Amino acid sequence: MNEHHDDERLTAGPPKDWAGGLPAVGHALRIAQRQMGIGRTALTLLRVNQKSGFDCPGCAWPEGGHRSPAEFCENGAKAVAEEATTRRVTREFFAAHPVSELAGMSDYWLGQQGRLTEPMYKPAGADHYEPVGWAEAFGMIAAELRALDGPDEAVFYTSGRTSNEAAFAYQLLVRRFGTNNLPDCSNLCHESSGAALTETIGIGKGTVSLDDLHRADLIFVVGQNPGTNHPRMLSALEKAKRGGARIVAVNPLPEAGLLRFKNPQRPSGLAAGTALADRFLQIRLNGDLALFQALSLLLLDTADEAFIAEHTTGFEAWKAHLTGLDWAQVLEATGLTRRELEETARDVRNAKSVVVCWAMGLTQHRNSVATIREVVNFQLLRGNVGLCPVRGHSNVQGDRTMGIYEKPSKEFLDALAAEFGFEPPRHHGLDTVEAIRAMRDGEAKVFVGMGGNFVRATPDSRVTEAALRRTRLTVQVSTKLNRSHAVCGERALILPTLGRTERDPAGFVTVEDSMGLVHASRGRLAPASPDLLSEVAIVARLGRELFGEEPWADFERDYAAIRDRIARVIPGFEDFNGRAEAGFALPNAPRDERRFPTATGRAGFTVNRLEVLRVPPGRLLLQTVRSHDQYNTTVYGLDDRYRGVRNGRKVVFVHPDDLAERDLADGDVVDLVSEWPDGERTAEGFRVIAYPTARGCCAAYFPETNVLVPLDSVAETSNTPTSKSIVVRLSRRTRGGG
Repeated sequence: MNEHHDDERLTAGPPKDWAGGLPAVGHALRIAQRQMGIGRTALTLLRVNQKSGFDCPGCAWPEGGHRSPAEFCENGAKAVAEEATTRRVTREFFAAHPVSELAGMSDYWLGQQGRLTEPMYKPAGADHYEPVGWAEAFGMIAAELRALDGPDEAVFYTSGRTSNEAAFAYQLLVRRFGTNNLPDCSNLCHESSGAALTETIGIGKGTVSLDDLHRADLIFVVGQNPGTNHPRMLSALEKAKRGGARIVAVNPLPEAGLLRFKNPQRPSGLAAGTALADRFLQIRLNGDLALFQALSLLLLDTADEAFIAEHTTGFEAWKAHLTGLDWAQVLEATGLTRRELEETARDVRNAKSVVVCWAMGLTQHRNSVATIREVVNFQLLRGNVGLCPVRGHSNVQGDRTMGIYEKPSKEFLDALAAEFGFEPPRHHGLDTVEAIRAMRDGEAKVFVGMGGNFVRATPDSRVTEAALRRTRLTVQVSTKLNRSHAVCGERALILPTLGRTERDPAGFVTVEDSMGLVHASRGRLAPASPDLLSEVAIVARLGRELFGEEPWADFERDYAAIRDRIARVIPGFEDFNGRAEAGFALPNAPRDERRFPTATGRAGFTVNRLEVLRVPPGRLLLQTVRSHDQYNTTVYGLDDRYRGVRNGRKVVFVHPDDLAERDLADGDVVDLVSEWPDGERTAEGFRVIAYPTARGCCAAYFPETNVLVPLDSVAETSNTPTSKSIVVRLSRRTRGGG
């Protein structure tokens, strides 16, 4: 791959022990001004996350009641700059760059080219995209869909940034077509959370509000790096600390934001900052289930017996299982000491309200669903329901609420049928991993991607790329160029769409944040090109091509028409149009009523077997992570300031003692080789960085290391790829210079 300056000047220094501060402000403004210019930067950033503005296209962290004039973080500013950039990808660009050349460019280079400006089409056998009219493009898609032997030969993927209105219209189109093949990015990240929470408490979402977090006595932040992935969460943790909360950070890597936060919005914060984590448990990868079982065992005598009797089932069986816990296995699995566990249990004893926050560090292992069930057990034991899965993409949670799901409930399908007068398909569709297999095996022949970068978000990169190239047609609805446009089917379409920052003639849209709050988002910028359509308009015009005018013409003309339909189909959205502007919280029975909508009407304790993940001699356990200049698959720059990395991404972080055991040194260049029953997978040319990670573990950035994740290595129940527990060996190529 032509890296185009990636890694040529890579340097590594010591990691930071604080996050935020003036460097965060300066870096954000430099990137914003480089992409947008000074005037556009000021105009745009002052509208991010404001009630009359637009929702940040980055993370899904909620806004508080009081909003500062600068209600954005460093990475939010980068996300806005990437979308509101003045750079453009035109027909002349595609004429100059064949698809075969684009396929060799780095993710960073592709992303830096700018906004897509008009529909483009790659004919069969061609190596260039060429301009195509919107009507012709919709005709091609409809003709290809009609030519399939059945609706299940098409796959309709969705990325999290899609609005509620677009997501609802999209799932309706797909089900009208006759399939539930609606894989989405949730399949790759928080599907394990949804599966575990739905089973145990009856709702697949978190159960805390921002105020709950602010008022908590004790907060666990587990498998999560808020300093990079959700920087506004640091402000919430700081507020909780000022209110007396203690914070326990659980992670194989020390994360700068959890060590100390210098809040750039407060003069006092810019000086000394706030030490956030009172306790850092440097856990071994995949040790979290053992951690929460051990804590629960140490806290059995503090059980809230009244709560357990009134609101739960399964306690006695779980308690009996827990009392047989093998402490040697716990210490091996976690890499922690008995003293660390006992001191942490003492923190819990002294706390009345406890919140557990987690992200993909918990959700991307084979036993992820069991681990999150164990988190639920830990909370239920003492009558707590403070469960906070911190979602990634803005509106990834809203997409699922709107029906973007391959396994829809009977109640949802019944409501859809009653409202729109058709019988939706009842059989389960394909999730993301299953969709890749279907394309690989020739069973799925058309791929439609509503946003995102499917090629780089998914596991087993070479298998995924070959699968997409086997399809007859790929369609990508996108704002910017990415690798999914270069790894395409026999024929391919790129449909450029409006971004969050841009004016939409059909009105505002809405999103749902990570804590279940729904609010309006209204772009103000002129569109990047007069040839762009909104996501809703793209769905609606395809709907008209396939099914006729109703209801698609109304949907495209005025988004209020979509919200009226949502209000009649999805519980909690009554009077949607009347409440959308002000915003509202969706009902949450465990949080609001201590009611659990499970089959039994009670929350369920579950028995989860502890298995220690052991690797063969000479191997390490790899987790994929983001750099600080990155959000999901979008690479903003080549630095990871908090981890001390500059001008490059192909690095692997390894404990110095693990390097010494392998006769490796800081600065060596290695290949990362993962091992699976069907063979080895290799990511070539990574510089070793001696780093204070947990022993036996290592870390490297995705999407560069997605190639190492076997397609069939997935979490039980959720089918989420196991990107946080990959067995690898380091194969030295050259000796570095330090």
